[in-house]
Amino acid sequence: MSNDPRSQLPAALVLGLTIAAGLAALGWLLGQSALRVKAMERTVTVKGLAEQEFPADIVLWPIEFSRAGNQLGKLYEKLEQDAARIRAFLRDNGVGDAEISLSPPAIVDKLAQQYGGQQRAEFRYAGRQTLTVYSRNIDAVRKTQSRLAELGKQGILFTGNDYQNATEYLFTRLNEVKPAMIEQATRKAREVAGKFARDSHSRLGKIRRARQGQFSISPRDRNNPHIKKVRVVSTVEYYLSD
Repeated sequence: MSNDPRSQLPAALVLGLTIAAGLAALGWLLGQSALRVKAMERTVTVKGLAEQEFPADIVLWPIEFSRAGNQLGKLYEKLEQDAARIRAFLRDNGVGDAEISLSPPAIVDKLAQQYGGQQRAEFRYAGRQTLTVYSRNIDAVRKTQSRLAELGKQGILFTGNDYQNATEYLFTRLNEVKPAMIEQATRKAREVAGKFARDSHSRLGKIRRARQGQFSISPRDRNNPHIKKVRVVSTVEYYLSD
């Protein structure tokens, strides 16, 4: 075997050229992969809104009434009579007994609350009581509310004008409408993404990620609290390609 360095030069040259070619090919492959990854990173994020109106399915109506007097026993009797008259009025207007509940009376002794020098109140005792309607028959309840003044003309004093005694309308069927509304929001989002893709001369790809917003339920407006507006926004990110 020859030890002449010149005889080993072709083999070393071939090995060097092979390594160089391999590195060049690897660089090209990596470059192509980087281009493909970069192309896949082109995305567009859009929002889709779904909004619908539904009638409330439960009404919660607190009816607060009051009496005043100087004889405690008589005061309890008057409150009991008023509660019976209100209950009968509700029954006559389509509200069932099972939909009516009555809270215990709350009595205030004004004499016990007075301090020296204050003018003595005309009536020592003041009593309040709340009769609550919890019903799914919203139409009947709303009609009855408009006629409640008839009892006022008969001497029953209604005092429920503050926020705590406001009528509340509930929508409890959210789980029933969720799937269709999510589908609608996703469809709206895809329509927006599709328009963006066309305007940018791109093609819309698959969904990269999606996020569903929280559902919100609110009255349609101040005058129609029994009509509920249900709303959800979905955020969807799509891939884009040339």
